Amino acid sequence: GKQFLRIVHKSFCQHRALIHRIFGQMADQFIEGGVQIKVDTQQANGPAVFTIDNDGSGAQRFAAAVAGKIGNMAFPILLLDGAEHIQGQIKELINVLCDQAEKGAGYVMPGYTHLQRAQPVTFGHQLMAYAWMLLRDLGRLQDATRRMDAECPLGSGALAGTTYPLDRFYTAEQLGFAAPCGNSIDGVSDRDFCIELCSAMATCMMHLSRLSEEIILWCSWEFKFIELDDAFTTGSSIMPQKKNPDVTELIRGKTGRVYGDLNTLLVMMKGIPLAYDKDMQEDKEAIFDAVDTLELCLRTVTPMLATMT
Repeated sequence: GKQFLRIVHKSFCQHRALIHRIFGQMADQFIEGGVQIKVDTQQANGPAVFTIDNDGSGAQRFAAAVAGKIGNMAFPILLLDGAEHIQGQIKELINVLCDQAEKGAGYVMPGYTHLQRAQPVTFGHQLMAYAWMLLRDLGRLQDATRRMDAECPLGSGALAGTTYPLDRFYTAEQLGFAAPCGNSIDGVSDRDFCIELCSAMATCMMHLSRLSEEIILWCSWEFKFIELDDAFTTGSSIMPQKKNPDVTELIRGKTGRVYGDLNTLLVMMKGIPLAYDKDMQEDKEAIFDAVDTLELCLRTVTPMLATMT
């Protein structure tokens, strides 16, 4: 956003003559004709590199610092936005659970161990157990995001920095990071932030799955403690007495999907030497799938519980 434009402007002002010279050479070759431009996408976490070929003879390589910065930062910034949105959704779900727990503070129900009736508890007591689980999930996500914006990888280049005299402390400050990363090789090859975030999300999905299983049991005829709104259930054309708790069943099923995303990231990173390797491109699909899945589950379970009677 605005912070990135300030960084680009400062860099342009400091190196105006160099930038003009480079683009001037490029323009001259365009005018002469026979110029081909190829984009090297090999380094997904490093600077974009443009190769200018003139009649197939030789090549002049230009590391586009601005394009490299965009590629370097888009990934963690998008994850930060997703993590913060999920934290807001969890807070909303906790509030709904607290509201329902307050309403059910006087409703006595059996408490279970081994799915056998054990001691009497209140419905509010049971629901607040899940509120406490979600509070821990919130803490784990907050802890993961604190590390995500602790160190800025900008200026690390492919692995050992860049010849451009970038002000890494300025870029880190403008983008909201505490400091530049301490080691450039680690900066470009670190995916701990993906694994930590996905681990926190997998744990949250596990809690949602447990809650979903309770809801499935409670709204069945064998228990009949609660009833779900029609908007979150489906019926049957030949069995009109049925109200299938589809939302909770889907959440229970999608939990394994997020577990798979976490396993993908762990297996992807387990044998990679320093620094960047092509394997790391697999991180995007896994982590963003986990974010999208958890966001969807939280978006549906919250109104379902709010309308539960």
